[in-house]
Amino acid sequence: MARMERMTSSAALDRLTADYWATYLEANPLNATAIGDPRFDDRLADHTPAGTAATIDRFEALLARANALDPARETPGDRTTLSALRGSLGADIAELRTGILEWNVNPLEGAPVDFLTIPAYQRLETPEDGERMVARWRAMGSYTDRQLDTLRASLADGRVASVSPIRRTITVLEEVLDAPVEQWPLLDPLGGLEELEGWSPEQRTRSATGLREAVDETIRPAFIRLHDALVLEILPAARPDGEPGMCAVTGGIEGYHHLIRMHTSLDVDAAQLHRTGHDEIDRIDHEIVELAGRTLGVSSLALALSALRADPSLFFASRQEVFDTAAAGLERAREVAPRWFGRLPLASCVILEMPAHEEDHVGAAYYRPSAEDGSRPGQYVVNTSDPQNRPRYEAEALAYHEAVPGHHLQGALGQALRGLPDFRRHLGPTAYFEGWGLYAERLADEMGLYSGDLDRLGMLSFDAWRAARLVVDTGIHAIGWS
Repeated sequence: MARMERMTSSAALDRLTADYWATYLEANPLNATAIGDPRFDDRLADHTPAGTAATIDRFEALLARANALDPARETPGDRTTLSALRGSLGADIAELRTGILEWNVNPLEGAPVDFLTIPAYQRLETPEDGERMVARWRAMGSYTDRQLDTLRASLADGRVASVSPIRRTITVLEEVLDAPVEQWPLLDPLGGLEELEGWSPEQRTRSATGLREAVDETIRPAFIRLHDALVLEILPAARPDGEPGMCAVTGGIEGYHHLIRMHTSLDVDAAQLHRTGHDEIDRIDHEIVELAGRTLGVSSLALALSALRADPSLFFASRQEVFDTAAAGLERAREVAPRWFGRLPLASCVILEMPAHEEDHVGAAYYRPSAEDGSRPGQYVVNTSDPQNRPRYEAEALAYHEAVPGHHLQGALGQALRGLPDFRRHLGPTAYFEGWGLYAERLADEMGLYSGDLDRLGMLSFDAWRAARLVVDTGIHAIGWS
């Protein structure tokens, strides 16, 4: 028996990493769909308090197994994997312990925005895919109702979101509900059903009917219930915008510390991050003044910012200009990348215009990873709305951050590292992924990708934006700023 218990640690680690990946995907089925694993395409996550507690228990059991392994008995590569596994599990547990899922109202995540984006990446090729899609669509109504029940329970405990995100979420719901359901992205899959091979007429009819019924009879009524409850119950009790931070919620400071751990992988406090942000802003401001002196002929930061903001020619005139400039930056990076990288991903990166239901509530762009099996390329999704308020000089840095040499190069190359456990090929803290994106903006300058000094000012503008986030985020959520 003793010999069996002392089996090679590497075998135990291999089994543990496989168990972790299966547990992670089951707990995060939309993430599984996004990377091209269809096993959980018929379900949604359980974000109820009971569901969250059960997931924490599963992750803690895995972490206990990881902590029982002796790094000294591992190969150097396996020691790295064990360290990464402990860190990833710690981040998962930290995120779930924040309590945010119980009271937060977020116009960028959850119902309805998350649901409306699923058709952009969920596979629909076989009749089995159709069955999974119908099952997931039908689950959206009960998911939304459970979310509402959780918000009501948290409200009874005195935990509630602040006014602004609730109002924005209400606006999102109203925009969705005001549109005919035929225009909802959730019905987009119907347009391609007739072209799919290997389906019988009955299977096509069953999937089409199931999707329509799910939207008409389940999802839309649930969205109406959520909207009405937010307007009549949650918004009247919301925290004022004068105290929007997590520190104004019971347990919020502890939850915020968990978020710091999850995003950075470090055990640092908010005050340290706040100081780091100020230090970085000071450093970047000096760079901006120096570069603006050469480019704009100004001698101070205030004059530089005023010049960048006041000249209408520095902003886009149309949606098409926004898209074309982003596409040109991505194409230029594609052409140059082979001279700088010894290995490039097989998966391509395409550029897409952001859907209407997202553009008023999401940032300038985002990257959606490619499917692991190559069935879907990486997607650089660009917000073309309100072009007159989008600076031309930031467009190149944005493309290099989100696509090449940024998130696409990092993510698609990571997926292809078959010698690593699955979780290491796909997961990591925000600091890892966004750190590469930020590095890629500077790397792009070394690669000669920027068209001129104005575009380099855009690079510095983005750098300062990230630093400012450290100051503002900690200020709001830990210090108590309005």
